[in-house]
Amino acid sequence: MRETGAMSDFLDDGPFFHGTVAALEPGDLLTAGLSSNYRPEITMNHIYFTALRDGAGLAAELAAELAAGGSEPHVYLVEPTGDFENDPNVTDKKFPGNPTRSYRSHDPLRIVEEVHDWTRLTPEALQTWRETLAAMRENGGGEIIN
Repeated sequence: MRETGAMSDFLDDGPFFHGTVAALEPGDLLTAGLSSNYRPEITMNHIYFTALRDGAGLAAELAAELAAGGSEPHVYLVEPTGDFENDPNVTDKKFPGNPTRSYRSHDPLRIVEEVHDWTRLTPEALQTWRETLAAMRENGGGEIIN
C-alpha cells in the first residue's frame, strides 16, 4: 500500500477489479465519460474500481439490475494506467478510512482478464438491493461525488 495523505492513509497496490455489464476482452480500456449505472443522467468524470473481488461483483450485479434487457454481470481484473485516489463516495462516509478499498481515476483501466470466482448475491440479497435502489430513486437519493 502507498501513503497518499488523502482521505485515507493508504492506497492499495492491487490487484484491482471492476464490475460491469460490458463484455470486454484483455487489453480493452475502460474509460471515464460514460453515464453512471446508478444515475444515468450523470456523465462520470472517473472510472471506479476496487481491490475487493466481491465488491466488484456487487457493482456488476447492481449494474445488471439497472440495465435494460437482462444484462449479464462481469468482473474483470484491471490495471490502472495512471494515478488514482480513494473513492470519496464511500471513503469516510460510514466508517473511517476506505474499508471497501474503492478507488477512482481519470485515467483508463486496462482489462487483464475476466474473473469468474466471485461470490454471486443470493436471490434474497438481490431482492433487498432491488428494493434499496428503488427507494433511492424514488427519494432522489444516491448522490454521486463526481
